[in-house]
Amino acid sequence: MAQAERKTMDAQFSTTPARARTDVDAWPPVPGRPPIAARTVRRLGLALTAGTLAWAASIFMYGTVNTGFEQRVGDLTGLAFQLGVFALLTVQIRTRATGTSRVARVMLKVELALLGLASLWSLLHGVLPESAQDGVALAVLDVFWPLSMLGMMVIGVKLALAGQWRGPLRWWPLVAETWGVVTVPLFIAVGEEGARWVGGGHLVIGYAALGALLALRPELVLPAERG
Repeated sequence: MAQAERKTMDAQFSTTPARARTDVDAWPPVPGRPPIAARTVRRLGLALTAGTLAWAASIFMYGTVNTGFEQRVGDLTGLAFQLGVFALLTVQIRTRATGTSRVARVMLKVELALLGLASLWSLLHGVLPESAQDGVALAVLDVFWPLSMLGMMVIGVKLALAGQWRGPLRWWPLVAETWGVVTVPLFIAVGEEGARWVGGGHLVIGYAALGALLALRPELVLPAERG
């Protein structure tokens, strides 16, 4: 009887697979495999470039302060840019671009929320009737546009310090994410006409070029030991 019980217990121990721990955040998800495929990085980089160029073209053509049709074009191309930034955040989250600490990961998720609310403003402001564009709800959502850009600048600084990305991709996000810091003071100082060309040009040099770098050098989003 005891011998039979011992055989049963041995069989259970030898055939029951070990359960994966849910309290450990494994990195990378599969040992020896990068956390994101190079082709995925390329596609997301091209999405960032495409969305950025759409918004930059709108700024070159119509500026940033408009009404009517031109305003709606600016809102919706701004939304295209924001969708491109979502693509950038996807790469940053998958590669832990800001570092491996909990704070470093949380800051990217906070930015997702800020950018989501800012994108909702762009969509609603671009499609709703003019009578609804000045409502309180949209005024509150509008605040998240500059907040989301400020968040991206903070991420650019943290990414450069963390050193998870390599080569030009370590520093180019910081260049791209100074857009608000450069353009808004210039708009206040010289007005719409000067800010139009600097703002559109900064987008091309910053975010559009960043997307192109992701598409051309996707291996640089991994630390050297994984590259």
